[in-house]
Amino acid sequence: MIVLLDTSSLLSLVRYYLPFDGNNILLKYFEENFLVKEFIILDKVYEESKHVSGGIILEKLTILKDKKLIIKTDNLLPDQKFFRRLENEFCYSRWKKELSTPQFETRKTAYLNSADCKLLLYWLQNTDIQNPNEMIIVTEETEVDNDRKAFKKLPAICNMLQIEHKTLPELISLFDNFKINFTLLTK
Repeated sequence: MIVLLDTSSLLSLVRYYLPFDGNNILLKYFEENFLVKEFIILDKVYEESKHVSGGIILEKLTILKDKKLIIKTDNLLPDQKFFRRLENEFCYSRWKKELSTPQFETRKTAYLNSADCKLLLYWLQNTDIQNPNEMIIVTEETEVDNDRKAFKKLPAICNMLQIEHKTLPELISLFDNFKINFTLLTK
């Protein structure tokens, strides 16, 4: 299975999981999967990771500084069907109505260059139609519109496109023969 990780899942990993990973079992597992390219980081996710929370993702996941592991997305271009769905299904109709045409086009262009859109395009252009569940997107985003963006969140669009997506805990639960024991210290 190929796993596409978004910035929110990487941030959750370094903030909420790795601090309790005393023996670096989880860290080593992620590093090994990055090296064999079963876990994929797109260049747009990498760029976002540099600027989120003071760069904590790249500070903790130093393996991501290896440029050979970063997948370029320059050639990931949407087809006409994706454009139509972007304008008609993936956007919030409220924002499309309230924004002027140039404002909407500016937001659409920004979205097309975003990490979320590149994750979707990578999945669409690199998934075997016969085995669509061989590639999943991992995100900690929720479907709830809480940030005044013109386009729906990654899980909502994944559902529309029938793209398998999971949260980080759901991904970790899939790992075969992988158990993490957390010890809570009490006084």
